[in-house]
Amino acid sequence: MVTRINIGPVHPSTHGVLRLVADIDGDTVVNLEPHIGFLHRGVEKLVETRMYMQNPPYMEKLDYVAPMSYDEAYVATVEKAMGVEVKERAQWVRTILLELQRIASHLLWLGTMANDVGQFFTVFMWTFTDRDRILRLLEEASGARMFYVNMRIGGLIRDLPPGFDERAREVLSYIEKKMKKYEDFLEKDPLFTERMKGVGVLSRERAIALGVTGPVLRASGINYDVRKDNPYYVYDKLGFQTQVRSDGDCFARYKVRMLEMTESIRLVRAALDKIPEGDALGMPVKLILPSAKNRMVTLSRELPRGECLMYMVADSQRPYRLSIRSPTFINLAALKEMSRGCKTADIFAISGSLDLIMGDVDR
Repeated sequence: MVTRINIGPVHPSTHGVLRLVADIDGDTVVNLEPHIGFLHRGVEKLVETRMYMQNPPYMEKLDYVAPMSYDEAYVATVEKAMGVEVKERAQWVRTILLELQRIASHLLWLGTMANDVGQFFTVFMWTFTDRDRILRLLEEASGARMFYVNMRIGGLIRDLPPGFDERAREVLSYIEKKMKKYEDFLEKDPLFTERMKGVGVLSRERAIALGVTGPVLRASGINYDVRKDNPYYVYDKLGFQTQVRSDGDCFARYKVRMLEMTESIRLVRAALDKIPEGDALGMPVKLILPSAKNRMVTLSRELPRGECLMYMVADSQRPYRLSIRSPTFINLAALKEMSRGCKTADIFAISGSLDLIMGDVDR
């Protein structure tokens, strides 16, 4: 007999607000319907009523785990509309900061994901302690600990501070050593592997059909990453390598993100080695910008949770229209298919493996 139960309206991983309506037969999931909208703030409409550089603080709240990523994506869209070139040094600094933000985001995901599948607070406390080291670097570079708003048209609000290179390398070496500890602790635990391997499988064909992006897509065997296939800033100068797995299950999604953190560490080191001298500061904040050279622009960025697309119709003083294809919203749409046929307890592992941020879903 099929029974309908509610999971929520809190996120099953307690990362946000979501309601899941599950039809179960015994302990097997027959159907799962996500109900969203609990965090909707109307950001796409808000930006139409504010001038261009009043909007970055709104954008950062979309993904409050990786706020700098959305800050950069929005400012880069405005730069593209205005025809503004980013200064050479600023391109290197932005790349460094974005990859540090990716590591911080993945560390938070790793801790919460481990907690979701029964590791309690051990890995959670490790990753949060280590993530704080990355946040301190970002705070040094931007002046803020969480919501940075440090992107400016053509560059940044401030350059990297003196001694940042040495401190960053020290933190990266520390995180690199801890990565091995995370993997040993988790992958030698039969509870973790049994709850992850073969669970929530998303085939290559269905991943393409559903349009998922980021680590979820690459864990299903699709070798696609915006940083590689449509490179921006200096990714093409750093020998970036896409991290791919083919199993398409929760464990594959875990491995892709672990490998991505290792690759991000390598990218930051390489960028610090090659970063040129010069000025990285952008123009002072001006609410009224020159008339847009490109009326309609589309921008693609590889955020920690996947590909973000921004479509902007530019006006003289403010965006006439801004449409965001957020990666988390698309990945959440695959939860129904990934959960069908699994056990009820597996819903938590599957949703956790998607790395959901509900502010990015509802926006």
